[in-house]
Order: sequence, then C-alpha cells, then structure tokens
Amino acid sequence: MTRVLSYNILAGGMTPCPGEDRRTEPLARLISAVQPDIVGLPEGLNPRRETEKAVVEELAERLEMTLIRGDHPMAGDEFQVACLTRLPVLASRVHVRPGVLTRPVLEVHVREEDGNELTVFVAHLIASFHKGRAAEHLRQREVEAILAIMAAAHGQPHLLMGDFNALAPGEALRASALLRYVLYLDQTLPSGEGHERDGHPHLAYVLPDRLRPLQPLLAHLSRNRPALWFIDALAGLYVPRKSISLLRRAGYLDCFRHLHPHEPGFTCPALMPAGRIDFIFASPELAPRLRACQVVQEGNGIKGSQASDHLPVLAEFAPCPTPAPTREASTPQAFAALSSL
Repeated sequence: MTRVLSYNILAGGMTPCPGEDRRTEPLARLISAVQPDIVGLPEGLNPRRETEKAVVEELAERLEMTLIRGDHPMAGDEFQVACLTRLPVLASRVHVRPGVLTRPVLEVHVREEDGNELTVFVAHLIASFHKGRAAEHLRQREVEAILAIMAAAHGQPHLLMGDFNALAPGEALRASALLRYVLYLDQTLPSGEGHERDGHPHLAYVLPDRLRPLQPLLAHLSRNRPALWFIDALAGLYVPRKSISLLRRAGYLDCFRHLHPHEPGFTCPALMPAGRIDFIFASPELAPRLRACQVVQEGNGIKGSQASDHLPVLAEFAPCPTPAPTREASTPQAFAALSSL
C-alpha cells in the first residue's frame, strides 16, 4: 500500500498560527500519525525566511524522509512547493512557466515498495480571490499548463496533488465560516505587512474588489445568523469552478469525491472549515488502485488547526496487480518522460 499525503503547511511552517512560533513539532506529530510514504507540500518553502533553516528540512530529519525542493530562482518570493518521501527517488524536475504558473510544479519519480514506478506532481494554484472570475481564468491557464506538463507521463501511473484554491463543480462553500475566520485573524494578528501575516489573508484579500465597500457591513452581518445563510447562498452562486472541471474532463480522478460522494470534505480553513480546495487526483492508470481517501482532522493528539490553516488529505493506493518489470527494462522508460521535456 502506498500512502500519499497532500498538505499545505502554511508558509513553509515558519509563519505562526495565533500564539505559535515555529510549527515543526505539531506538523511532525500530525504527519507521522498517518505514516505517509509521500508528502506533497504546496507551501513547503518560504523564501521570505531563506536565512533560517527551513521547517521542511527539520521535518525530513524528524520523519526520516528525503526532501525534494521545488523552488526555482525565477519564482520570486512566492511560497514554493516541496515533497517528502521515504521511497527511493529515481528523478525529479522543477517545471517553470513564467507568466503562466504562479509557482513552479514539482515532478518526483519514485519506486514503490512493490518495485513499480510512480510519478508525483505537486502544484499550488494562484489564489487572488479578490479578483473574482479573473483569478479563476488564471487558474484555468495554470491547469492547462499542468496538463501539458503531465502529458509526458501519459500511459504511466501518476498523480497530481496540492492546493488548487478552487472548488469542484456542485460543491458547497461555507462563506460565512470563511468570513468569521478572516475577521478573527484581523482581530488576533498584526495588520502590518510583516512576516506575521504571511499566508494569512486579510478580509480585503478574499473579497472581490467591487464588494470591498461592503466590508464594514459584512463584519456586522457576521453576527447575524439569518444573514450568514444568505451569504452562503450568494457565495455558492458566485464562486467559479471551471479549473477543477478541466482536470476531470482530462480523465483525472478526484480521489476524495470518488469515495465520498456526499461528505463535504472541507480542508480550509482548518479552524473553521469552509470549503474543499486541497485535492489528490489520480491518473486513469493509477485510479483502479485507489483504496481510501480522507481528510485528516487530527493525529497524535494534535488538531489540524494547531499545525496549519489547511487540513491534509490522505490517499491510499493498493500495490500494482502486475509485477514490476526488471530494472534494466524499466529504467529507460522511467526517465524517457523527464528527458523529453
């Protein structure tokens, strides 16, 4: 069984949750509770704290896993993806698409315990919720670029995981919970531009530009229960969902929704869950091996909200039913996709 975890650890684990400093301990305890073989980290690296030892380096040591960095000089100061694995790493590559991808996509090629090979892609799509449908258009462009990148793995088992900052078609958004959460952050965290707010949104950031004049009113409505129902209903109609549709139409299986058609599966914010924006997608070759998928609420005495503002998603895949080819036969195939990019 191969266990895969997708976990946005909030600004590389270095930005404090309220009342916390460095979150290595709660992150390590929560991750170790589910014993993953592969951990995709959409916000694994924080270039704004590059003078300090990265939390993911500490996690790799604590969990006895290999760290694969997905940062790139052309990526600027955006939080960068990373990956941890206890499986043998055969190859890795960082994909950069300036002007299209906000953050690089990390590709990691590993050998599973049964001897077969698996390719993992870790991505983090743009948020910019205040831009409304314009932001969704940017996410669609990013998904199209990611699909083009993954085309080299066509016909081979692979998966895509990360923070997509988007909802799937037909899924709920509890906008009232998101509103209460952001107001809570505005009250408990400093309002300046320093590191204290890295990764934590302001209310103005999640509101579309044309709704910003309503910010004082929304703060008042957050204390009115009937108004919260109206906010949820309105937001559900407004939020665009096309970027996830592109992946589904391309044949990728939404692991959680496939196994849990009626559960919300909310992953963010961890303290007041409002929507499901963290996904693990399996390729058609890998999908038949899916055995379980769940949102991890807690582990080893650590609640999800104590470690990050996202809850991790865990998927389990059964061993490949066909035996692995010999190393001599498989090695040229394993690296053909990478060398052709």
